[in-house]
Amino acid sequence: MPLAYLDLPSGISGDIFLGCLVDVGWPVTSLQSVVKSLNLPDGSWSVSAQPVTKSGIQATQILVEASDKTTERHLADVTRIIEIANLPAEVKHRACAVFARLAEAEANIHGTTPEAVHFHEVGALDAIIDIVGVCAGLHDLAIDALYASPIPLGPGWANSMHGRIPLPAPATLELLAAVDAPTVPAPGSGELVTPTGAALLAELAQFRQPEMRLHRIGYGAGRKEFDWPNLARLWLGDELLEETSQPDPEPPESLVVIETNIDDMNPELYEPVQRRLFDAGALDVWTTAIGMKKARPGTLLKVLAAPADESNLASLLLRETTTLGVRAYPVRRHVAERSMKTVATSFGPVRVKVKRVEGQVVGAKPEFEDCQALAEATGTPLPAVYAAALAAASPLVDHSSGPYAKEEGREVARDG
Repeated sequence: MPLAYLDLPSGISGDIFLGCLVDVGWPVTSLQSVVKSLNLPDGSWSVSAQPVTKSGIQATQILVEASDKTTERHLADVTRIIEIANLPAEVKHRACAVFARLAEAEANIHGTTPEAVHFHEVGALDAIIDIVGVCAGLHDLAIDALYASPIPLGPGWANSMHGRIPLPAPATLELLAAVDAPTVPAPGSGELVTPTGAALLAELAQFRQPEMRLHRIGYGAGRKEFDWPNLARLWLGDELLEETSQPDPEPPESLVVIETNIDDMNPELYEPVQRRLFDAGALDVWTTAIGMKKARPGTLLKVLAAPADESNLASLLLRETTTLGVRAYPVRRHVAERSMKTVATSFGPVRVKVKRVEGQVVGAKPEFEDCQALAEATGTPLPAVYAAALAAASPLVDHSSGPYAKEEGREVARDG
């Protein structure tokens, strides 16, 4: 799974983030194509990249110039610019989500609503280019998961449309506080993290260093000059998968099944009974249609539980159902090892549940809720999103065995 780690010794801004993406391998021509798709007025912008050296380290500096004088836009104005662009749905969705975070932060600061917020600096074309460009670069590089180091924040003052404000800027602090972002003292004073940079991190990044197999490093440089190198580093690599040595099989769990036959209870009551059983510690609850004495249709209600919970759950069944008695007996349960992974699709990231048996990955199932959320966010049919997630998860699986083993170039469903 492709992933990236942002190392932030000197903070982050939109143009520094873009510099990292271009330096690590995203063509600047692709960035320029993204900006063209925003349908901005001819001659109102220019985007270029240049190599620079910071303390002997070569980096890429992105120069975004915009002649647009409209710096006060509402969230709806910015969203409209993004939504009509000829860009992948995932890119537009992420970019709009970043601006939504900015609007919420500004609304909290000024005591208003996100819809009523007037974007100032972050509503200018260069900020729109930065945010849409970063989302597009992550998409084009197929970076499925983004991580970031603790964020350096320093003191100082800056000029804004509201006058002089303390640093870090209130919007920057609000954005970082909303996601419990880790911060560290900066190596000096000045604005090292802009609201644009903070919004991108808050929406797109997880704040920890992942285990990864490192492939490439990209250096992005800022325009400001400090007594230290003003740059960020983007580490690009793949997820470091677990060793495939055969572990000792887990011993079976000793559990109990508690069950009862019911033929005289309102069917509407089964759902609240099931919910209370789970709340009381049941591991699983299920029902089976059965035939009872005098040819009455009935329901076999079964509960799987730890032995320590048997008495409490049996009592709950007697209290909450119409049954006059329950049965309980010991069982042993064998379980497969399960873990969660994230895969990249053209619609966005999807978590998948990975199934292992004796160290071998024999299945990977997309999380339905993730697929449903992406389908709703992008306006894509849910089966298409699920199929894309299933295809993206396929490389995780050892297809030499399991329910969908590959045989002579085709997948063969095995009876189980």
